[in-house]
Amino acid sequence: MPRLPRPSFRIWLLLLLLALGGWLTWLDPWQAPPPGPVPTDEAGEPDYFLEHARLTRFDIEGQAHQRLESPRLVHTPHDDVTRMATPLAHLYDRDDRLWIASGDEGRLGPGGNPLTLTGDARLLAPEERWQLDTEILHFDANTGHAWSDTPVLLQQPPQRMRGDRFDAWIHDNRARLTDNVRGHHPTGQAANHEESEP
Repeated sequence: MPRLPRPSFRIWLLLLLLALGGWLTWLDPWQAPPPGPVPTDEAGEPDYFLEHARLTRFDIEGQAHQRLESPRLVHTPHDDVTRMATPLAHLYDRDDRLWIASGDEGRLGPGGNPLTLTGDARLLAPEERWQLDTEILHFDANTGHAWSDTPVLLQQPPQRMRGDRFDAWIHDNRARLTDNVRGHHPTGQAANHEESEP
């Protein structure tokens, strides 16, 4: 039986290059997509923007008091404002209790304060089991004051209340609902009554 000739160095090199090209082609779909266009708005062109951002802010004592997550975060130097898409904020009070805030859009004011959430804004107090829903929610990290001047729905099952203004001081674990307040407070299994105050 005749013996086949041994492949030359060039053939081995060609086979290796073909294998490497096939492997790189196979890896290509798993690479991250290129970033989208640089966002611009009336505030001008940003000096930086981040995608899939996780931002941790610290207080003057070096304690983490605010963690923000957003698929897109944009900072514009002209007004020193950071804008976020669908932000999720974890806020910690002085007793290290967790408060969770979210919205369709977010904005950190100059110097990183206050945080403003707009569009289906929500504030949760998991330990107290209450939830606030409103259109615009503000949070001042320096004072721990959260507030809304737009109509709000405050729920702590089975109770729920509505009002035109809401204030909470997270460090004091204190909240206030004012102006045109209406509530639903079950007093028994089947009994309900409505409350209102000016």
